[in-house]
Amino acid sequence: MLSRIDLRGRTLGRAELRRTLPRGAADVDSVVDVVRPVVESVREHGATAAREYGEKFDGVRPASVRVPAEVIARAAEELEPRIRDALTEAIRRARIVHAAQKRTDTVTEVAPGGFVTEKWVPVERVGLYVPGGKAVYPSSVIMNVVPAQVAGVGSLVVASPPQAEFDGWPHPTILAACALLGVDEVWAVGGAQAVALLAYGGQDTGTDSTPGSDVDPGTDSGTDSGTDSGAAAEAAELEPVDIVTGPGNVYVTAAKRLCRSVVGIDSEAGPTEIAVLADDSADPVHVAYDLISQAEHDPNAASVLVTDSEAFADTVDREIEARYEVTLNSDRVREALEGPQSAIVLVDNIEVGLQVVDAYAAEHLEVQTRNSAADAASVRNAGAIFVGSYSPVPLGDYAAGSNHVLPTSGTARHSSGLSVQTFLRGIHVVDYDEAALKEIAPTVVALADAERLPAHGEAVRARFEDLAAGEDVQ
Repeated sequence: MLSRIDLRGRTLGRAELRRTLPRGAADVDSVVDVVRPVVESVREHGATAAREYGEKFDGVRPASVRVPAEVIARAAEELEPRIRDALTEAIRRARIVHAAQKRTDTVTEVAPGGFVTEKWVPVERVGLYVPGGKAVYPSSVIMNVVPAQVAGVGSLVVASPPQAEFDGWPHPTILAACALLGVDEVWAVGGAQAVALLAYGGQDTGTDSTPGSDVDPGTDSGTDSGTDSGAAAEAAELEPVDIVTGPGNVYVTAAKRLCRSVVGIDSEAGPTEIAVLADDSADPVHVAYDLISQAEHDPNAASVLVTDSEAFADTVDREIEARYEVTLNSDRVREALEGPQSAIVLVDNIEVGLQVVDAYAAEHLEVQTRNSAADAASVRNAGAIFVGSYSPVPLGDYAAGSNHVLPTSGTARHSSGLSVQTFLRGIHVVDYDEAALKEIAPTVVALADAERLPAHGEAVRARFEDLAAGEDVQ
């Protein structure tokens, strides 16, 4: 079922490996021009444009962008107890892990009387995007909200697409997860228009269109196609955010690219991916299910097995063929596994396999070998590493305590996943007294002269009456 790439007997450098290995890719460039008018319209017309695009793309126009408090509360009350318990436990574990990540301020005395402090300041307001297309992702609410809260952000808003079957509000499970986390600001807006609205903000005027809007309001600009279930009648200001995080499709990614000069973003995420490094000691059924589970996310998802055993590869392939059709999303799984982004890569030995997975830099990397812990410890490039047979990727997706918003498309070579640090800014505070500045002044003046920026040196000289312009500082 999976295509084969046979690297046995071949010595490939890093660049050639990157070209040879399969890779899922989102062609963001191809949709930027499609998304640009959406972003510009939302920038100009705010929530009105966002709601009209919701009607066009999601088939529903919510009565308001901000979800009423009673709708969020009702979703929490009606949540199935089993799901409530699972979300509560996932939140608890995520808080434990992320609380340990928070950095503390450091004070360094560089010289007597000369101090540099690095202090960590949380972003004031963040926008957290939660997809709502092929699946429901309350886990993404947890993965975005928990690190932001631990970082101490001033305020946060969750944006998720409106759903026609739920009166134009986001999926109730998404709303319930927000309630469990104490999030009271949720916007019923998805796609590129959500990113733009988070970046620019605007007034939520309910059912009225903005006069002169160049966005097609539909057949009746004065009424909503969605139900008015509990919507606030008066206008409300939707405040812009300072950073937008969270996964999304290629249109969401394109909007992030277009808005990144206005707001910070976490990353330009591509299709999800898993790489499994395994030898013949691994359980082929476990590996088969792990590859299937990632493939069910998206037809463009990448599932890659790297192994030094052709017999093991054959067995895994047979297990996939025998099992994937019974899954709920079998058509999606087949398309992903048979796509050019998925493959079995055969290598001479696990040492070479480690070189291959480092070159691939997977979003998720499972290591299932005889020496899983030692092999995993030598990996340098991965969004997250899952060690041994009992640490599968779905554990990390939901309840390991780790974060599942991870770098894709090989960007794990230089980028990290979402964490508390995403929402913190390091600021250097320089505090030198008079003696400390005078002592280092010759260095400042010499470097200023070397760069032909003499006014920099004069700015130092001017602070000391006994230092005439042009004289050496002693």
